Amino acid sequence: MRRGRTAAPIAVAAALGIVAGGCAGYVVQAERPPTRPAPLSQPVLRQGKGTVPVLTAAEDRQVRTDGDLRKLLLPKPRGARDSVLAEGTDGWLDLAGYAGDFNDPGGAFRDQLADEFRRAAVTSWKSDGTYDIEIRLVQYRQETKPAAHEEAGHEQYWSSIEPDTDNRPVPGTGDGVAYVHHRPQTQAGYQPQYKAEAAASRGDILMEVWVHGSKPVPMKTVLDLAKRQVGRL
Repeated sequence: MRRGRTAAPIAVAAALGIVAGGCAGYVVQAERPPTRPAPLSQPVLRQGKGTVPVLTAAEDRQVRTDGDLRKLLLPKPRGARDSVLAEGTDGWLDLAGYAGDFNDPGGAFRDQLADEFRRAAVTSWKSDGTYDIEIRLVQYRQETKPAAHEEAGHEQYWSSIEPDTDNRPVPGTGDGVAYVHHRPQTQAGYQPQYKAEAAASRGDILMEVWVHGSKPVPMKTVLDLAKRQVGRL
């Protein structure tokens, strides 16, 4: 942060330096012998040949991600039951709903606004009657910073500091990591709950995968989900 008391002296000194430098330049130039100007004619540059490849809508990532974000979510397996994990309206999760899952919803709301939150799509299902699976795609405008990549890093940090946790990189991603927590969450009156999760970014999209269940979650399960989901982005 610039200090007000030093800004004026610095500006004056800079201005004086410019004036003094300009005067010195005129004196030096006046003492030099005249030089012949460069010829006006220049060689003609030939236009390069070749064609610019045109991407189809299926090949252009931006076309896909600017469309219906819900269509990029992994489809629910055939016969899978609904899960109570996902919240939202018709597959969309607004900023208030997304921030509501943080320990400090108010702070998360402000942080997501600063990160230029654009929209979020969500899906969930119950797998084999054992695991509840939830996947979220959170998109940012990214006009001032790579928010999706930074948010993936934040998610990974909080996952990594939990005790009794293993992690593996998600294949096919530059920053994706999956985590399995071996210590279950306990609450009076409920069965212990195990969880696993993964976070990665691709372009302006943050991908989050969550797996909860009454049995330990295999690393293969969360890795496979994350890998297949990133492959659709």
